[in-house]
Amino acid sequence: MTVLAPPTISRTGQAAPRPARRRRSWTGWAFVGPFMTVFAFVFVAPIAYAIYLSVFRTRLIGGTSFVGLENYQQVFTDPQFWSATWRVTLFLLVQVPIMLFLALLVALAIDSGRLYGKAFFRVAVFMPYAVPAVVATLMWGFMYGSRFGLVGNINDTFGVSLPDPLSPDLVLASIGNIVTWEFVGYNMLIFYSALQVVPKSLYEAAELDGASQLQVIRSVKLPAIKGALLIATIFSIIGSFQLFNEPNILQSLAPNAITTYFTPNMYAYSLSFSGQQYNYSATVAIVMGILTMIVAYAVQLRGTRKDR
Repeated sequence: MTVLAPPTISRTGQAAPRPARRRRSWTGWAFVGPFMTVFAFVFVAPIAYAIYLSVFRTRLIGGTSFVGLENYQQVFTDPQFWSATWRVTLFLLVQVPIMLFLALLVALAIDSGRLYGKAFFRVAVFMPYAVPAVVATLMWGFMYGSRFGLVGNINDTFGVSLPDPLSPDLVLASIGNIVTWEFVGYNMLIFYSALQVVPKSLYEAAELDGASQLQVIRSVKLPAIKGALLIATIFSIIGSFQLFNEPNILQSLAPNAITTYFTPNMYAYSLSFSGQQYNYSATVAIVMGILTMIVAYAVQLRGTRKDR
């Protein structure tokens, strides 16, 4: 038997109305639901399936069997994987600072107000980013050719012997040049957009204090766009570890310089589509994703600590 609580009596002697129960509204889920569905199918489901594949191994005799963490143990002792990882790390340490410095230099030049035709230069620098990576790589690859491209034509015309950009010693620098040409405009746009929202009062105060242009850049502009610098750095780090299109396309032009394990992504691709080692390929991809996440998070953590 349920005992009902007596109604609350107000000071006027009348029963106070009971608070109405709030009904759960599904309106928010109606807006978020489509995104969550697509997110689950295109992001969560592939990662879950890759993790599932990574704990199995397919053998010629015995078929597919559960092996637990054996594939992960193999990755950490795989010299080809670590050779590819070291190569993209070297690429990151050299190419990313050069690219971001050039992008920042162009953004500061356009924002300075002393450059004529700012709109033209802004579009001209950004234009290479609009070129598909395949087209850009093929274009530069044919220019690099020492027998049929621009380098070969210069050698024949002037009777010189320029170093082969597609040789094993220079191919990584050549790829870095392509990536820099592609993404300087993208990062320039990030920096230039951040410079546009810097309060004009800071420039007026610096001018009243008699600050030079270099002092304004060092004390006003660079501190104001630290967030944009951090974002561009993180994006560039992730892009460096994901390096695939450029070396994969150049491989046909420089087969002796670019191996199937030139980068971790190329190694995973080769294992999956050429070696039919889907389980180990998934393991390589997961380990590389975790390493990328750790490095990107460390850079973000260091950048936010400096801001504090």
